Amino acid sequence: MILAVIIGCEIGFWVLLGLGLASRYLWRMRRLSTILLVSVPLLDVILLAAAVIDMRAGAEGSWRHGLAAAYLAYSIVFGHRTLKWADAKFAHRFAEGPEPWKPPEGGMARARYEWGMWLRIVLAYGIACALLFGLTWMVDDPSRTAALTAFMGSLLRVPLIAVLWPVSYTLFPKKVKQAERPEEVTTGPSA
Repeated sequence: MILAVIIGCEIGFWVLLGLGLASRYLWRMRRLSTILLVSVPLLDVILLAAAVIDMRAGAEGSWRHGLAAAYLAYSIVFGHRTLKWADAKFAHRFAEGPEPWKPPEGGMARARYEWGMWLRIVLAYGIACALLFGLTWMVDDPSRTAALTAFMGSLLRVPLIAVLWPVSYTLFPKKVKQAERPEEVTTGPSA
C-alpha cells in the first residue's frame, strides 16, 4: 500500500505544480494558482499519515517505508527550491519572465554552491533518519522495524557519494571564462 501512496504523491506533486503554474501564467487565475501550489505540501501530510497508519496496523517495516521517509525528507529540504525553479522556468517560457537563475559556472563560487547543496542533502538524510527513528519508536518492536534501521544505513550512501561533487569542484575548480569574472581592481605592484 505504501508504495502506491508514494507513487500517487509524486504524480500528485507534478500535477498540482503543473496546474498551479498553468493557472498562474497561462490562464491568469492567480487565486486558483495559489490554492493549487499551497496544496502541494498536503501530499507530504498524506504520505506521512499513510506510513504511520500502515505501521500502526501491524505492517512490517520495509524499504518502502524508508523510501517514504526519504521522499518526505527530500520534499522538506528541496520542495520549496523545486517550486521556485519550476516557477522561474515556467515564467520565462510562457510569461516572458527573466531567464532563470543558474548556478555559477566554475571557480570557488561553484564550489561554495556545491557545498551548500551537499549540506542540504545531509540535512535531508538527517530528517529521513529522524522520521525512521520515529516510526521505530512508535512501533517499539525490533522484529518489525529491523528493515528501517537497515534502510538508514543504506541511505547513508547518498550523502557519501554526493560529497564527490563539492570535493571535486574544490580541488579541481573549473576555470571561469574571462567575460564571466567580476571586474578585478588592479592596484599595481606593491613597493
